[in-house]
Amino acid sequence: MSATAATSRPARAARDQTIIQRMLSASAGTAATAELARPESPRDLFVSFTWLALQGFGGVLAVVQREMVEKKRWLSADQFLEDWAVAQVLPGPNVINLALMIGDRYFGLRGAIAAVAGMLAVPLVVILALALLYAQYAGHPQVAGALRGMGAVSGGLIAATGIKLVPQLRRNPMGFAVCLGFVAVVMVAVAALRWPLLWVLAGFGGLACMWTWRKLAP
Repeated sequence: MSATAATSRPARAARDQTIIQRMLSASAGTAATAELARPESPRDLFVSFTWLALQGFGGVLAVVQREMVEKKRWLSADQFLEDWAVAQVLPGPNVINLALMIGDRYFGLRGAIAAVAGMLAVPLVVILALALLYAQYAGHPQVAGALRGMGAVSGGLIAATGIKLVPQLRRNPMGFAVCLGFVAVVMVAVAALRWPLLWVLAGFGGLACMWTWRKLAP
């Protein structure tokens, strides 16, 4: 009896280990599939980017990061940071470039057109209506004060988004300290020294690209 029990223990242990491994692999697969979602259709892209654009008073970066990464989970934080970096360098409005890339990633040309149309169509009508109202009431002190208040809130939203993206720099090949150094130097160059943005991007951006390339080179 004891010999049979002793013989069955390794078999039970192996069976239990197999079951645990299957459970872990199943949960890992579920977590991987649940990690990121995707838009259902180009129409979903159009509606989502229309809603984003209607929320973007004074800048839509904070809204895009919250909706795309935190709520809809169409992008990971790393993907958003990489796409936004490319959108900053490309000519044209940053958020339009980002919408093009996200739409193209999921539905190709149809998705890119749907995302950009969502960013421009309905907000264009709203902007025209607001421009007519502003032309009528621009001289009122209350209107000027309200616009200054909106500017302060927009600046706070953009700053908060930048702070949220800072932890992603820890995985940058250059190292966290070097990345923070680039951030500080670029802020001083643009905000304090008033250097042209094109030269700042070409100079410091090119230096960062070469530094990263050397770090990644075998």
